[in-house]
Amino acid sequence: MGMTMTQKILAAHAGLDSVTAGQLINAKLDIVLGNDITTPVAVNEFKKASFDKVFDKDRVAIVLDHFVPNKDIKAAEQSKTCREFACSHCISHFYDVGKMGIEHALLPEQGVVTAGDCIIGADSHTCTYGALGAFSTGVGSTDMAAGMATGMAWFKVPSAIKFNLTGKLPSNCSGKDVILTIIGMIGVDGALYKSMEFTGDGVKSLTMDDRLCICNMAIEAGAKNGIFPVDDVTIEYMKDRCERTPVAYEADSDAEYERTIDIDLSEINPTVSCPHLPENTKPADTLSDIKIDQVVIGSCTNGRMEDMEAAYKILKGNKIADGVRCIIIPATMQIMRECVERGYVTAFMDAGAVVSTPTCGPCLGGYMGILAAGERCIATTNRNFVGRMGHVDSEVYLASPYTAAASALTGYITEYKEV
Repeated sequence: MGMTMTQKILAAHAGLDSVTAGQLINAKLDIVLGNDITTPVAVNEFKKASFDKVFDKDRVAIVLDHFVPNKDIKAAEQSKTCREFACSHCISHFYDVGKMGIEHALLPEQGVVTAGDCIIGADSHTCTYGALGAFSTGVGSTDMAAGMATGMAWFKVPSAIKFNLTGKLPSNCSGKDVILTIIGMIGVDGALYKSMEFTGDGVKSLTMDDRLCICNMAIEAGAKNGIFPVDDVTIEYMKDRCERTPVAYEADSDAEYERTIDIDLSEINPTVSCPHLPENTKPADTLSDIKIDQVVIGSCTNGRMEDMEAAYKILKGNKIADGVRCIIIPATMQIMRECVERGYVTAFMDAGAVVSTPTCGPCLGGYMGILAAGERCIATTNRNFVGRMGHVDSEVYLASPYTAAASALTGYITEYKEV
């Protein structure tokens, strides 16, 4: 029986000729990732287990992004633990204030992850890197500690669902609308512990930012990982960027999938996920009576350059509606710099938005945009659970940067339409 892309990567890292769905394996890791929330827990477990060194200082990445710059004393103590650990073990990929970014935007940008890698991260959205043709998945802090020490991790090989993409997205849609549409179709447990493998002629029309967004939210369908094939778009993105030589794996023609789902990208509509689950999706144009108090454009899902471009296109020369707070968060310092140099930051400020240093802050209800009781936010983030962005009586609507920016101008959920 043939293997899927994910199964081929896992077999190679386990030193096996082949693997099958459900098989338990022990695989070598290329990168072990943690952030300022999860790394301190991993550090404590690392010390409790009496580990005295990391397996490879160049293959551990620690990114301070959730509460950085530190929001309070506890956040400062957590960051201090990370800094001390990174210093004592000479961690090469340690990203602090001034060079940090939101981890799942930063690592691809900096070339830390590459095609064919096997990656774990103590953050559920580590599945993002499947956009590069890597196997990447989120784990707990204890697994991170073991991974840092041994360079190995246990996995149960996932079965897979194939998403056959055709056509090309409308100009007012992005990868966010694709993945919200899919989650609306299959539900938040529709791909539970499965690999979501995206293939078909439509893949070539998706940009790398689209693919990163789609894989980022695979976890919101319960998936173990999401993954795209390595094509010309991937190769061009990785060119002169990646630290290691990329390895492209292709699914076998007789690879076994639990099912195949056909998606015509040309039929995708601007889509919004309504409270309180990502699967509760509706077309944006059916929600025009929903008044909003806040807009957040950023996060590991939609804080990349194309997302900033979409926001700029809509906000430039316009004014954000009275009573609406609009928070724009470029995902990395490099993206922030480009926004400054292109004049985007000035345009955002002229429109009435505030622009933040890279941080996960509002997405997880941490800081930089907490909601009060009864308030509504439309956000380009990835989760809208009860209390996700603040008070348990607040509401979060998930959308693309096009829809979020258009909504900022009207004060109501609004589908963006090309003029």
